[in-house]
This record gives sequence, structure tokens and C-alpha cells, in this order.
Amino acid sequence: MNREELIAAYTAPGRHYHNLAHIEDCLAALARVDNLSTRDREILSEAIWWHDVVYDATRSDNEELSAQLAEQHVRADISQEVGRLIRLTKTHDVQPGDRLGAILISIDLSILGAEPARYDAYAAAIRPEFIHVPEPDYRAGRARVLSQFAARPVIFPDAAFAARYDGQARKNLARELASLR
Repeated sequence: MNREELIAAYTAPGRHYHNLAHIEDCLAALARVDNLSTRDREILSEAIWWHDVVYDATRSDNEELSAQLAEQHVRADISQEVGRLIRLTKTHDVQPGDRLGAILISIDLSILGAEPARYDAYAAAIRPEFIHVPEPDYRAGRARVLSQFAARPVIFPDAAFAARYDGQARKNLARELASLR
């Protein structure tokens, strides 16, 4: 699978948020991260490109399938680390001291701390990806996921992302949660 095939996956019908714009936003966030070695930047870049390559909202194994594809297609010397990082995007839980994991998860979640209009556009784009879910069930499930993030002492495991985005993320989550109830 080359870059063109990756781009095709991210531009497939039905992708309203988990699309090429999400990858571009994540890559732009990575570009703003300081003090990364060339190798670490490459690992994170590959993890970003591959982390949502498989995205079917009716499945629960997207992250695992994306990780497996990445491990088959990225350079052998970084494939295991890229796969490990992608698997973290299932729970967004990162162990203390896992700098690359903290950066990737913080990048993936950075939309939560976007300015309100951009956050609202993200929230609106998520709904059609779950069009198969009846509205009451969607609202309950979305509220459950957002409540789990809001309950975390730290939403963004990377300290720089936490400093930049946590306050706005909590306001966005509270606003959307109120609209779901």
C-alpha cells in the first residue's frame, strides 16, 4: 500500500471526520512538536498516516487492522513501534514515560481542544460516520465516550499538548455533553 492508496482509503465515501483532513491536521500538529529525533519523527509520521487507514464504525478492530497493515508496509526497523503506537489509539491510554505514545495520542485528540466552531464541525462530522446507530443510542454512546474523556485528570498525555488544549477541551466536552442530554 503506497501513499496514493493510503490517500484513497482516507477519501473513501462515508469518512466525514476520519478522513484525509484529519491526517493533514495530525501531521501539522506533529510539525509543531519540538525535540524529536529524525527517527522518532518518522515513526510518528507513519503512525499518523496509518492509524485510521481501516475505519468502519460498525467494527471494533479498526485499530488492530490498521496496525497490522502498517506493520506490513512501513520500513522493517520501525514497523513494530508504529504498530504499537497505532494500537494505543483504541483506548487513548498511555503508560508514564511513553513519550511517543503521549505525543501520538495528544495529536489524535487535539481536535477536542480546538476553538468552539472547529470542535462543533468535528462533532457534527462524527454523527454521519455512525449513521447506522439510532439517534437515542448514538446520543447515549457519544455522551458515554465524552464523559470518559472529561473524567480523566489529564486528557492529553503530552504535557505541552495538555498546557495548550486541556482548558478548551473541557469546555468543548461540557458543551457537547449538555447538548446530548
